[in-house]
Amino acid sequence: MITVEEALAQLFARVEKLGVETVPLANAAGRVLAETVSAKRDQPPFAASAMDGYAICSADYQVGATLEVLGESAAGARFDGIVKKGQAVRIFTGAPVPKGADWVVIQEDVDANKNQITIREVTETKPYIRPAGTDFTTGQSIDAPQILTPQLIALLASMNIAQVPVTKRPDVALISTGTELVMPGEMPGPDQIIASNTFGLKAMLEQMGAIVRLLPIAHDTLPALRTAFDLASGADLIVTIGGASVGDHDLVAGVAEELGVERAFYKVAMRPGKPLMAGRLGDAMMIGLPGNPVSAMVCGTIFVQPVLRAMLGLGKTAAAHHVATLSKDMPENGPRAHYMRAILENGEITPLDRQDSALLTVLSQANALLLRPIHDPARKAGEKVAFVPL
Repeated sequence: MITVEEALAQLFARVEKLGVETVPLANAAGRVLAETVSAKRDQPPFAASAMDGYAICSADYQVGATLEVLGESAAGARFDGIVKKGQAVRIFTGAPVPKGADWVVIQEDVDANKNQITIREVTETKPYIRPAGTDFTTGQSIDAPQILTPQLIALLASMNIAQVPVTKRPDVALISTGTELVMPGEMPGPDQIIASNTFGLKAMLEQMGAIVRLLPIAHDTLPALRTAFDLASGADLIVTIGGASVGDHDLVAGVAEELGVERAFYKVAMRPGKPLMAGRLGDAMMIGLPGNPVSAMVCGTIFVQPVLRAMLGLGKTAAAHHVATLSKDMPENGPRAHYMRAILENGEITPLDRQDSALLTVLSQANALLLRPIHDPARKAGEKVAFVPL
């Protein structure tokens, strides 16, 4: 067996960043920016009013000053004249500040009468004018790679960027194996169970932006597995679930090797999830996950998600580890790293009582994986421990 860290290193050595495609800005949310982009304009492109009021010369900002109102400047309809001393222009938020004006007096501080205003308060200390380029200037860049959040999409739009270079979405083929499995909604036989892992992994990987193909269940026969691998053709990542162990009905490794897989490793010193396999099959990465539901989901978090991030160009890094305070005493850990389902609340982490790798109810309650390293000594409540968020 190899360690989790060694397994990740071998996976990262084989993963390749996907290519770049250009998509409309309206379709770019959640995608990974693949190339640095630059603003095509200043924002604001002109000195703009930050309030509704009157654009004046700062020398006129005095109590009792009476000014002639020449016209108005609205958003999208500027005042083209020049403001001189003793003059004012009605102005609205976001409108261009007329030439000659260097102060906006807010409307609450003036008395308006037909074409005149009289300033009655001068308590403001700033002019309520946003200079041109206050937000950003032409050529200012957004660096890649990074995930395009709604906030970044709004920024790109204001930079007048209509087409965005993004990393291609990974094509992932999921293959559940096992004669004992049926799909949700079907009627299982007396010795069958519902395929659940595939659906959990599909949801997990789609959240990361992958295009996930849910292939038909492959029964425990060589022809069925060969057909499943044929259907996965064209995928960037093939994920098999079950059949990766060494029992008489665990056939995935043999079929994969028959098809030419370059196997990187087999078995990882972790629980849940020891029977894990990985390699390359032609142009695709391949990861063989264990069949136990919790094992598959935990390995999805620890191995598959980091591989997808690497494919998307987000770096070759392990799942983020955080630190919390342990809520209760724990015994010494054994020879495998243990990813314990746990509840994190107010900075304190509590491992759930039942850690059986078949219990999806326990996984559904957890929001963290408490990490016990190999041969981690006994821990006392109040100590700091590492965890991976779920």
